[in-house]
Amino acid sequence: MFTINENYLKLPGSYLFSNIAKKVNAYQSENPEAQILRLGIGDVTQPLAPAIIEALHKAVDEMANAETFHGYAPDLGYEFLRNAIAKNDYKDRGCDISADEIFVSDGAKCDSGNIQEIFGLDNKIAVCDPVYPVYVDTNVMAGRSGEYNPNTQNFDGMIYMPCLEANDFVPEFPKENPDIIYLCFPNNPTGATITKAQLQEWVDYAKRIGAVIIYDAAYEAYITEEEIPHSIYECEGARECAIELHSFSKNAGFTGVRLGYTVVPKDLKCGDVQLHSLWARRHGTKYNGAPYIVQRAGEAVYSDAGKAQLKEQVAYYMQNAKVIYEGLKNAGYSVSGGVNAPYIWLKTPDKMTSWEFFDKLLHEANVVGTPGSGFGAHGEGYFRLSAFGSHENTIKAVERITKM
Repeated sequence: MFTINENYLKLPGSYLFSNIAKKVNAYQSENPEAQILRLGIGDVTQPLAPAIIEALHKAVDEMANAETFHGYAPDLGYEFLRNAIAKNDYKDRGCDISADEIFVSDGAKCDSGNIQEIFGLDNKIAVCDPVYPVYVDTNVMAGRSGEYNPNTQNFDGMIYMPCLEANDFVPEFPKENPDIIYLCFPNNPTGATITKAQLQEWVDYAKRIGAVIIYDAAYEAYITEEEIPHSIYECEGARECAIELHSFSKNAGFTGVRLGYTVVPKDLKCGDVQLHSLWARRHGTKYNGAPYIVQRAGEAVYSDAGKAQLKEQVAYYMQNAKVIYEGLKNAGYSVSGGVNAPYIWLKTPDKMTSWEFFDKLLHEANVVGTPGSGFGAHGEGYFRLSAFGSHENTIKAVERITKM
């Protein structure tokens, strides 16, 4: 008889945002007249920029003619997009990353989950706490953890790095040496950032202990302060110890279009084996590439018009972040984030649990956010609000929350 991957059974319940959706849908069905304002999931609301729409239309027209039709994409992605990424995201920032070290995909979420496949099951995993759940869950699914421990609200066998208010929600080096370290800055969910000097310390640490850093830079477009690095490859030695994940979802509104990329430098090795060659083998075997139409849209992100239009779009969301941050702070809430990231991280009032505050917010204000406990044990007592709504709804939501 067939068997199943029993590692899946270690996962408690369903995915965080699936649970939220079920609760919201149940409330909406009981209260059909309620106008629910959603500041929970990090999904964009503004339409695609005109430069991107123009590129999409042009690419669709090309697919209608035999001379310009495109089938399967190259394994790494089309050269026109990889060259644009290498120049704009790396070379123009002084980072030594070449186009053939860039792997185009259909999003950073997939890559952050799939990248663990090229590593052995005996690797010790270190994650921040609170943490984006995909880093943890996919390693649990693969078998790199023990059972879920309800007392610690963590998985046995994984290394958790507490991100506390006392250390500005930035992790410290763990007492136990890990093999793979997941870092995300600007951070989801806390909105915290790390300076270049701090990130250099992590690179030096990883090289010293022989670890790999998987660096999620999905929110780098929201950085406003000069001392905050946009890429880990701004740090000396990062080519030898770091993989970087990027998304077009948050900087260009591609949540429904799907495009991202992963950088695996050729200097990153385990003994004599290049991780680049392993990821290339996995990519070529299991993935047929992002569509030509979408990759042309990605190229338009780096055009002069695209850059200008997307700068305005990012500013739109960051204005929302300012409204949330200042509105809640003036109302007496303890808040952080919202300066270099589209997320506001707030302490729940009156010692409420994060799910208690979720229910209170939904029932009394008809506003949806994300309970901090869904991101890990050290997220308990906190709550995440997203700046990706419309200006109008963001203002309404803050007014409702502050009047509770």
